[in-house]
Amino acid sequence: MEIGRKQILQVEKQVQFGVYLIDPQTEGEEHVLLPQSQVPEGTKQGDMLEVFLYKDSEDRLIATRKSPRLQLHEVGYLRVAQVGRVGAFLDWGLDKDLLLPFSEQPRERVIEGQEVLVAVYLDKSGRLCATMNVYPYLRTDSPYSTGDQVTGIVYETSRNFGIFVAVDSMYSALIPRREVMRPLRVGEVVSARVTRVKPDGKLDLSLREKGVLQMDRDMETLLRALEKAGGTLDLSDRSDPDLIREKLGMSKGAFKRAAGHLYKEGKLTIEEDRILRK
Repeated sequence: MEIGRKQILQVEKQVQFGVYLIDPQTEGEEHVLLPQSQVPEGTKQGDMLEVFLYKDSEDRLIATRKSPRLQLHEVGYLRVAQVGRVGAFLDWGLDKDLLLPFSEQPRERVIEGQEVLVAVYLDKSGRLCATMNVYPYLRTDSPYSTGDQVTGIVYETSRNFGIFVAVDSMYSALIPRREVMRPLRVGEVVSARVTRVKPDGKLDLSLREKGVLQMDRDMETLLRALEKAGGTLDLSDRSDPDLIREKLGMSKGAFKRAAGHLYKEGKLTIEEDRILRK
């Protein structure tokens, strides 16, 4: 019998408060109770029933015919039903809510009514809990290829690596630090382009358009920034990449390409430490 999973078990015996179920493929004496409120009418000894196993409020293994929204090691959205002393409790479709401990939440704690991306795991006591650290549970067998457009949710940010994204809420992906052109927060939904499928199946993403389309966008961004600044920007080939990213939301390379094209078109002048709109 596996806690946290749907499985088909056999009715061993009927009692006043329900039926006891066993795994017919094992010779063990382990059995689990399916409460009377969950027993289908006409059920008899020897019948096979599909059930889900979890622990009740008294930490006893119990069966239910209700279907949880997530099973063990699955990733998905659940709503915060309430926040208690030890963590938040998530509505996952069963009588007993699923605990999301404070230790499994980001620095910014969840609030009642919020929809959160979580994975289901077993804690040290063998109880089903939720975690917002979904990285170990994300799949690496996505159907996507380089160049595909995807949608995902940000579940973690890192100054060293970039932005971690769950594509389709199930596939492991990263927006590398060099591709992060604006601040992104945990829980934000992003549309991105696959730039690489790694040998291990994980995806690298970019928020930028491909080729000519992105160049046109960058030139428009640069012209708008010049207009807003009165026609002059104190940016050049020597400027710090972080300063360019902060002011324009693009990489230094993208800035140089956009400025170079606008210079060739006669729309701006490039000086040693600044650019000017003509």
